[in-house]
Amino acid sequence: MATEYQYHSNIWLEEPEAENPFAARACYCRGYDVYGEVVRKAGWFEYLLLMFKGERPGTGEPELLEKLALVIANPGPREASVRAAMNAGVAGTNHSSALMAALAVGAGQYGGSQELSVCIGLWQECSFDFDRWCARLLNPSDDERADIWLPMEHAPGFDPNGDVTPTPILQSLDLLVGLAPANGALAWLKANRQALEQHVGYPLAMSGLAAAALVDLGMDPDQGSMLYLMLRLPGAAAHALEQKQMGWKKFPYYGPAIELDESGSNTDSPEATRK
Repeated sequence: MATEYQYHSNIWLEEPEAENPFAARACYCRGYDVYGEVVRKAGWFEYLLLMFKGERPGTGEPELLEKLALVIANPGPREASVRAAMNAGVAGTNHSSALMAALAVGAGQYGGSQELSVCIGLWQECSFDFDRWCARLLNPSDDERADIWLPMEHAPGFDPNGDVTPTPILQSLDLLVGLAPANGALAWLKANRQALEQHVGYPLAMSGLAAAALVDLGMDPDQGSMLYLMLRLPGAAAHALEQKQMGWKKFPYYGPAIELDESGSNTDSPEATRK
């Protein structure tokens, strides 16, 4: 008797076409007819929330997610995951490599999705207990899997290299608080931001702001991490394409560092050329 292999999903259901069992006649996401109903009536962020949360989003949630997506859509060339994509772009590699480079670097625990995941875990543990937050921010690695991640060396959600809270983070916090529940994570973060910054010794980071917004949207650490990775890709993609067009001669390091010695071979420093 042949074994019947099946994929199991609580998210997605397909009804096959009568003439072709390998093509779908209808697709249902969480029970909603995607092409007959969702695509016609819903927005992109309503659809995302439906997929991730398993239920129709509440009032105001799609707008909060949309504004968060705008806030983090392009971290800019100062951010390591964007620079990774820029390196791939200027090298002329394929587009998937640029995005994979951004995802790989952006998955870490210095401003990346792992740091955000830890932040959401702390929200689940500490809730609105200021004293517990103070204790856990300085010792966030109790439950870390040492075989995958090294212990964190800074308070998650805060920038260990910063001196003052960047203006865009303050602007974004003010905007998102106005879209979030009055008694939610973003409101608590705004009320306690300065005290927490004083406690850890450095300012709030974008990962900490995004974590609070995702908590208000009902996301767990895994869901939040996935969304954070996805929503930061547009900027990485745009910068990779730009650098591909501009070329390596205008890219930091490569142009000034390449010299030719008398034999015509490449070297990476003037000292080597003189030798």
